[in-house]
Amino acid sequence: MKKVFSILMFLAFAFYGMAGLKAAELVMFEQENCEWCAAWNRDISKIYPKTAEGKFAPLRRVDIFEKRPSDLKQLRRVHYTPTFVLMDKGHEVGRISGYPGEDFFWGLLGQMIKKIDPDALKE
Repeated sequence: MKKVFSILMFLAFAFYGMAGLKAAELVMFEQENCEWCAAWNRDISKIYPKTAEGKFAPLRRVDIFEKRPSDLKQLRRVHYTPTFVLMDKGHEVGRISGYPGEDFFWGLLGQMIKKIDPDALKE
């Protein structure tokens, strides 16, 4: 009986730990009065959640001057805004420093997403 209980407890903790890991997300490090952040907001922010990329990696915004959330403390320092960090299960997959314009942004983001799932953006 003790062995069964131990196995059940192990499985419960293993499941709980896995449930705590987030799927892919795009973390946008930004700051107030950032003209490139404003350009990204103007060009992309309204459509992002409706795109395949936005559904695969929902956007999360973090102010670079605020205390960094505990689940992002392992990331190396962010120097420029905006900086977009693609995360998967708590690990950095890649980043885009700055906003290179709409066309480059989508292309760079697509390349990073393919590192997680090569079929994620196929129609």
